[in-house]
Amino acid sequence: MKKYLDIANDRIPLLGLGTWEMNGEECMNAVEAAIHMGYRHLDTAQMYKNEAEVGKGMKQSNIKREELFLTTKVSTDNLEPAALIRSTEKSLKELKTDYIDLLLIHWPTPDMDMKESLSAMFRLKDQGKIKHAGVSNFSPAQFREAIDTGPVICNQIKLSPYTTRDDNLYIAKEKNLMITAYSPLDRGKVIKDTRLQEIGKRYNKNAAQVALRWLLQLGNVSVIPKSSKLEHLHENIEIFDFELSREDMKKVAGI
Repeated sequence: MKKYLDIANDRIPLLGLGTWEMNGEECMNAVEAAIHMGYRHLDTAQMYKNEAEVGKGMKQSNIKREELFLTTKVSTDNLEPAALIRSTEKSLKELKTDYIDLLLIHWPTPDMDMKESLSAMFRLKDQGKIKHAGVSNFSPAQFREAIDTGPVICNQIKLSPYTTRDDNLYIAKEKNLMITAYSPLDRGKVIKDTRLQEIGKRYNKNAAQVALRWLLQLGNVSVIPKSSKLEHLHENIEIFDFELSREDMKKVAGI
C-alpha cells in the first residue's frame, strides 16, 4: 500500500513522527526508535527547543540522511528575512545536517510580511539549504496567498476526525500539494472514542489506527502523530496493511 506522497518531484513519507513537547533523552530515544521501526519523516520546530535532540536521534540511528524527510519550522520572532536566514542556519547546526527537507513558517502573525519571509525561504532553497518551503497554521486565504508567492508545497494544520479543514484540503488537492496533519489523535482523545473503536474491530485495528488511516485516505495528507512510547510508535506505523471502506470513511467523517 502507498506510503509516500509524490509532491514537487519528491517522495514524502505519509507517516511521520511529531516531536512537540518532547525533549532531552525522551526525544532523542523516540526519534532513534522510530527510525529503526521504519519511520522516515520527522517533524520538529525552533519553538520546540528540541532540534539538537532530533539531530542526535537521527545520527544515532545510523540511517543515511537522504533516506529521511526532515521538517522544521521558523518561529514567529524570526520571520524578518535576515532573522529567518540566521535562525535557519542555527537550526541546521542544531540538527547536524546540511539541509532541511521542508522549512515552514510556524504561525502567521499580523505584522508579518509574508512575501518577504517566503522570498528568504526561496533563497535558502536556491542555496540548497532547504529542499522545500511551506507554511503552518495558515487559513485557506493565507495558504492561497503563499502559493501565489512561489513554490510552497505544504500547509501543516491541526487535523483529526474532530477537526476538519475542508477548504485547506481542497486547495492542496487542487494544486497537488500537501496538508500535514498535526495532533491527528487529538492529544489522545481519539483513542477513547467508542465509535472509532467499533469501526476498528472490523479491521482488527484500534481507534488511533482508524483515525490515522482515515486521514491518509482523504488524499494529499501526511500525518505526524507524537509518541515516545514504543507500543504507540509500533501501533501508529501499522496503518498500511488495511483500507477503510467507503462506508466507514463516511462514518468517521460524520464524527
